[in-house]
Amino acid sequence: MKKGRLLVGQMSSVIAPAKSANTMGPKEVELILVKEQNGVQFTNSTIVSPAQTHPLEEERETWGKKIDFLLSVIGFAVDLANVWRFPYLCYKNGGGAFLVPYLFFMVIAGMPLFYMELALGQYNREGAAGVWKICPIFKGVGFTVILISLFVGFYYNVIIAWALFYLFSSFTGDLPWVHCNNSWNSPNCSDLWAFNSTFNHTHKFTPAAEYFERGVLHLQESEGIDDLGLPRWQLTSCLAVVIVVLYFSLWKGVKTSGKVVWITATMPYVVLTVLLLRGVTLPGAMDGIKAYLSVDFMRLCEAKVWIEAATQICFSLGVGFGVLIAFSSYNKFSNNCYRDAIITSSINSLTSFFSGFVIFSFLGYMSQKHNVALDEVATNGPGLVFIIYPEAIATLPGSSVWAVIFFIMLLTLGIDSAMGGMESVITGLIDEFKFLHRHRELFTLFIVVSTFLISLFCVTNGGIYVFTLLDHFAAGTSILFGVLIEAIGIAWFYGVDRFSDDIEEMIGHRPGLYWRICWKFVSPCFLLFMVGVSFATYNPPNYGTYVFPMWANMIGWCLAISSMMMVPLYAVYKFWILPGNFCTKLAYAITPEMEHHLVEGGEIRQFTLQHWLVV
Repeated sequence: MKKGRLLVGQMSSVIAPAKSANTMGPKEVELILVKEQNGVQFTNSTIVSPAQTHPLEEERETWGKKIDFLLSVIGFAVDLANVWRFPYLCYKNGGGAFLVPYLFFMVIAGMPLFYMELALGQYNREGAAGVWKICPIFKGVGFTVILISLFVGFYYNVIIAWALFYLFSSFTGDLPWVHCNNSWNSPNCSDLWAFNSTFNHTHKFTPAAEYFERGVLHLQESEGIDDLGLPRWQLTSCLAVVIVVLYFSLWKGVKTSGKVVWITATMPYVVLTVLLLRGVTLPGAMDGIKAYLSVDFMRLCEAKVWIEAATQICFSLGVGFGVLIAFSSYNKFSNNCYRDAIITSSINSLTSFFSGFVIFSFLGYMSQKHNVALDEVATNGPGLVFIIYPEAIATLPGSSVWAVIFFIMLLTLGIDSAMGGMESVITGLIDEFKFLHRHRELFTLFIVVSTFLISLFCVTNGGIYVFTLLDHFAAGTSILFGVLIEAIGIAWFYGVDRFSDDIEEMIGHRPGLYWRICWKFVSPCFLLFMVGVSFATYNPPNYGTYVFPMWANMIGWCLAISSMMMVPLYAVYKFWILPGNFCTKLAYAITPEMEHHLVEGGEIRQFTLQHWLVV
């Protein structure tokens, strides 16, 4: 038997008309010549397609290098919360024992959802809204995650502006948060930890605490959220610098942002390593690290520990913001998204764990230096990085240098996460409204300027109250709801078997049974549980002793509901515009757009029992 393979340029148009983009282009014809004993020669020919390409692969821009994509995903997922939240949760919930529920939820929910979003974006090659051509009725969840990313940008950029303000303030021989002799200090200011544990802490404040609240925020000039005042020019200037950096990082798409992350995604690891090397040499550092890692398995009997581990997984990996979908949509179609999901999600968790050593080495030092219990200095949130850590740095020789290094790390941690959120909004909308592709630079400018104008409310005298309200409502229950609907839409309506076929088409092999079970059963149940927990454990926002008025809470809930309402509103809109009776409308709404011709022939996969039972 002999085989010959000939490249035929236009033969496909002669043999059969092309019905889809996947059938267009050059084909290969395989000729098999078989010579029988009687001398008669038979010829058999088959058309063999070369490596399959996605119809949009040639049109859509792709990352310059594979490492650009990986650094972008890592830079987005590894953000400020990795530094100020995970180490504190680990310490508060049994130390090393907290890793048991954390890793458990990471394996059954975190990684599967992370993998799902990367594969979804890469196969469909569109943003968070456009990917729902696979199940049109769920397109509203795409707009939900785009809105959430937009809302988060309103206040997240302010954190970066604070870090920039602190960075500028660090270029001095005497750091401004060391003493109580500044113009912003109150009579209640006490020199750095000059009081002991028997003193009434509610009546004394450290210079670092007063610098943040009175020197930076000017909170003393506001009586509450109904008394905001005008934007502070210093913070407004810092915010403007952040917006300019974001714009020029994003205006040309992934070609520019992919280069920026070489600095912003790698710098935090350099700085964390430097700070750890310095931290472990401080007296009391080992005590802090031991407290961080101390194992108390009895804490695993408490439901709160498991709930906090599950919550941390939900928010730390960055699923539900549309960023992973947007980033992966610029990958090459054959990119191994499975390997990427494992690598990037693992690096994110390892970074959280590693940062704990850095944080608690300094907290242990603070605890011993001022002879107070570690509980007195251990905290989370902005207070850790803008009050406690600067206090620790201020006691070191060459404190200004260490302060500059630390706040550069905060800037780089924040910038690439902010870039990811912005890219989710920009990609999601320009893929949905195609005419915006020709005007990406102008549209990017419109988004960043709009974000800047809303963020001005957060840099007023009472801006911390607006910040707290946005932080509490913008991406809490709403993002859990969005990921839940996303998981149901993909695993149940589009079909986990069909989704697995898509992945096999990209990377050459189907996801294993474990991943399919997680997508269809485990992850949706996990997310449904988390949505219920978020409602059951809801507490109104507060800032210190300040309690928000009812009208402020109502505005917060309206903000949260506005993004979630995109799901039912779009579903109703889709039903309204589709032709036919109810069953026909439903068939069109849950069938991928590329298969709508099957609906006309009565072949509706979702109307069969097998579709719902297969895994």
